[in-house]
This record gives sequence, structure tokens and C-alpha cells, in this order.
Amino acid sequence: EVQVVESGGGSVQAGGSLRLSCTASGFTFNNYAIGWFRQAPGKEREGVSCIHMSDSHTYYVDSVKGRFTISSDNAKNTVDLQMNSLEPEDTAVYYCAADDNLDPCAVIDSYYDYWGQGTQVTVSA
Repeated sequence: EVQVVESGGGSVQAGGSLRLSCTASGFTFNNYAIGWFRQAPGKEREGVSCIHMSDSHTYYVDSVKGRFTISSDNAKNTVDLQMNSLEPEDTAVYYCAADDNLDPCAVIDSYYDYWGQGTQVTVSA
């Protein structure tokens, strides 16, 4: 059974940093993609970043490019999202998702079959 768990959320002031972590278990090989999504209250869920575990190709949406960095540790089956220069607009519940039939990765939520429960990120002005 595939299980996806994310952690690392919290509250910071604008300009601060947080590191989110995602662990995906249940995959036999590292031939899966990890995507980060976020959803603010009253808004639609949007993609943030993604990485493929086998080739390490990454993608960022324009709003976080240059501020967020996604990385993988294949030995631990984990993916981190380092978030720097956080802005109030980054406030949302952040979700990690995984899929083993997605290469290259993409930040399209319907492509992912396995989802974590989310972790809250709050950025105050």
C-alpha cells in the first residue's frame, strides 16, 4: 500500500523560511514523481513544484521560482521543499502527492493518485 506523509509546516513572518518534507512509502522502485500543491481558504488547489525520483528533473511555478527549492533523497524516499523569502500569499495548506506513472513530473493534481493529508503554512505580514 502506498502512503504519502508530509510535515514541516508552521507559522513564520514574511521573509522567513520553512522546510517541508514528504515521505512516500510502498513503491518498489524510485520510478515515481512527487508533486507539491497548496490550497488557501476559499481558493482552488494549485500546483507548486514537482520532482521525479529517478531522473531528478524538477519544475516550479513562476510564483515560487527562485524562492523555493525541491530536492530528493532517494535512500530515504523523501522529498524536501525548502521555502525561502516567504510571503503572505504563500499561506496555505501544502499537500504532497505521488504517482508512479508520471515522467516527467507535472503540477497537475488530477495526474496524482496518492496524497498526503496536508501541512499548514502560515506567513504573517
